[in-house]
Amino acid sequence: MQAKKDRIVGIDVSKRFLDVAEAGSDQVGRWSNDEAGIAGLVAALTEEPPALVVLEATGGYELAAVQAMQQAELAVAVVNPRQARDFARAIGQLAKTDAIDARVLASFGAALRPTPLPPIDASQAAVSELVTRRRQIIDMLVAERNRREHAGPAARRWIEEHVLVLKSQLAQVDAVLALAVENSTELHRRHQVLTSVKGVGALTAAVLLAELPELGSIGHKQIAALVGVAPMNHDSGQHRGQRHIAGGRQSVRCALYMATLVGVRFNPTLHAFYHRLRLAGKRPKVALVAAMRKLLIILNALVRDDVLWQPLTQDGC
Repeated sequence: MQAKKDRIVGIDVSKRFLDVAEAGSDQVGRWSNDEAGIAGLVAALTEEPPALVVLEATGGYELAAVQAMQQAELAVAVVNPRQARDFARAIGQLAKTDAIDARVLASFGAALRPTPLPPIDASQAAVSELVTRRRQIIDMLVAERNRREHAGPAARRWIEEHVLVLKSQLAQVDAVLALAVENSTELHRRHQVLTSVKGVGALTAAVLLAELPELGSIGHKQIAALVGVAPMNHDSGQHRGQRHIAGGRQSVRCALYMATLVGVRFNPTLHAFYHRLRLAGKRPKVALVAAMRKLLIILNALVRDDVLWQPLTQDGC
């Protein structure tokens, strides 16, 4: 199957539809974003394979189409939506519709030729490597943004170019990570279990899958100590010091912290638990760490039992 070097296709993805345009053409086709529609789209594309198909990262609505196109050996790139929108403004395209967005993505692909996604490896090691790479990209983005604040005009231009490259790579890593989890029966099921808990998003679940493989296989006290959310005594003689968390896996603890911040607002179990501690006089930070431990115990129990979370009947204890 020989791809045409000058043929670039852009696909605007929504929950219901896939709008498809080719660079240099005003025509836009539409397929439904379901199994039948995706099959029809892939069949149409493989009749005369393009050099590259470009989509935006849309929070998961693009994954089935990307997976199907990769299986058909089509070159697919997933780009950051902000980057595509900035490109649209740069070429004077201020209007926004599904058809226009598809044409913009095709033009974006023709002008910038983003790197296609690599073949998807659904192993535990591959997911761990992707999570590590994602964290590295985030760290570099933070560092570059900090440098940009104090940079002169010449250096700022190079920094901004690097930020765009990093954002594009971040979108690619997120897409590959989601597909790797989707392609593994075991990881996909555990991911479903973890994200059934309100507050735990897809990326938090990916971090837990990659960097806490013990989840569900050891006891609650052991998992809390392993992550570093178990309170440690600081006593000597008659002195009773404050309890502090220590050690553990920092990357997992950071992911749990962000999930808990959401959970104490929107998860009824964590919300009630956190506010009960605050009413009892616990400081906000102490109550939040206790809620982190509570969330970890819930997740450990759910993965152990292979069940989805039921907030009114299950608290993992």
